[in-house]
Amino acid sequence: MTAIAAVIPLPRAVASVLAVGPFLKNTVCVTKDDKAFVSADHGDLGTPDSIIAFENSVAALLAETGAAPVRVAHDLHPDFHSTRFALGLDLPAVAVQHHHAHAASVAVENGHDGPVIALSLDGFGLGPGHQSWGGELLLADGAHYRRLGHLALLSQPGGDMAAREPWRMAAAALHRMGRGDEIAARFGHIPAAAMLGQILDKRLNCPETSSAGRLFDAACGLLGIHPIAKFEGQAPMALEAMVTRPEVLAEGWSLQDGILDLTPLLARLSACTDPVAGANLFHGTLIEALAAWAIATAEATGTTTVTLGGGCFLNKVLTAGLMKRLAAAGLRPLTALTLSPGDAGLSLGQAWIAALTE
Repeated sequence: MTAIAAVIPLPRAVASVLAVGPFLKNTVCVTKDDKAFVSADHGDLGTPDSIIAFENSVAALLAETGAAPVRVAHDLHPDFHSTRFALGLDLPAVAVQHHHAHAASVAVENGHDGPVIALSLDGFGLGPGHQSWGGELLLADGAHYRRLGHLALLSQPGGDMAAREPWRMAAAALHRMGRGDEIAARFGHIPAAAMLGQILDKRLNCPETSSAGRLFDAACGLLGIHPIAKFEGQAPMALEAMVTRPEVLAEGWSLQDGILDLTPLLARLSACTDPVAGANLFHGTLIEALAAWAIATAEATGTTTVTLGGGCFLNKVLTAGLMKRLAAAGLRPLTALTLSPGDAGLSLGQAWIAALTE
């Protein structure tokens, strides 16, 4: 039985590196010469079974490929099992920022070895200053990247709980609009809503995030779509399934100093009583806003290749619409091919970045 789930041709031969992937949807990757070998998805590294599968997979992948890694790549997050595992090996360790790895994974899988504008959109990845990132505009080139912008910050009341309770992100959006006094009545069927406005006022367990995943959750919460979900991503998946024809809200966003703010769109959704119309408006406006962001960046930097990476690009409406819009503007959009654009494809990007790190 093989430990290799995918073999990815690399743009060029590089040093042999082991990459141990992220926490969610974990895979590991080994580079050898001009190929990368990626494991199957071990699931989330929060259970004994997945941790055992992860560690067995590392050993099996190295044995099967015969690779002798000169360094190991891991996520910036210090508490991931994969990070602790990497730091326990007798190898030089390279910490790789999550959204940079998403960009590199997409670029490498497409055979691109050069600078890219990276739109990396997902639920969470740790920034270099321990910030909660997830809606990132990067200029990436091999082992290096620069953050050019991000989605406007939203509070995440309850921390990780907000990822499974989209009403909380809707409440945060209302609070950002200066409408915090509406939260208790709007979500009156949820006991925790009674005090959430005050909690947001006092910023108690309300870390700020640039997460695109939480932006999707805010839209879902405002539209009444799975206000309390059974799993992270349930509400955004339902929102995508409702789309019939994306529509653009004129002036539904603003862009200043690299920060893309979709508060005007969320304000419109807060008054929308038809979830289908809201789904169309959210997707169409988000596509147009992201395209405008990337096009302006291409004009400023002279870089015309754009990677679309991160779990939000599992959304086929978003991906297809943005690919079409960017191509029409003369840019070269890239997205995942055989690997996932989400965390299951991340180890490839980690490996490539670490292989190019001196």
